[in-house]
Amino acid sequence: MALLAPSILSADFSNLHQQIRLIEIGGADWIHCDVMDGHFVPNISFGSVIVKAAKASSVLPLDVHLMIENADDYIKGFVNAGAVFITVHQEAVIHLNRTITRIKELGAKAGVSINPSTPVAPLKDIVEEIDLLLIMSVNPGFGGQSFIKSSLRKIEEAAKLRSK
Repeated sequence: MALLAPSILSADFSNLHQQIRLIEIGGADWIHCDVMDGHFVPNISFGSVIVKAAKASSVLPLDVHLMIENADDYIKGFVNAGAVFITVHQEAVIHLNRTITRIKELGAKAGVSINPSTPVAPLKDIVEEIDLLLIMSVNPGFGGQSFIKSSLRKIEEAAKLRSK
């Protein structure tokens, strides 16, 4: 099943409601929120206040992608702001199973993201526990990068894990 989940990272936040309306009119299924902290990735984007504003502007599910260190400390705030999906980076959390459990205990769906240099195989033990797997096809933290072709192989590997 293919879903459209455009990111609001490049939105005009002074006009967020109208920008989100355009996403809805365009036929999106979800709204993707790229949260960056300036530590796990070099850029800083926005926090739970913008996610809350996005939730107030749309009925579409919010997919919050945490590209941050210490994600466990912020999950509750993003769920309270309206996130339906919380996606954490496998590389940024110490105890991935614990983080997935926490997300679900708070009532959200759990996602895991991996960077282009991270192998898929270690996820075999948690693939049944997650609702979403995000395979990064660029290095996280910057827009406008070229597609990393090895991501296609990772997608195939992930599909095999899912079907087992």
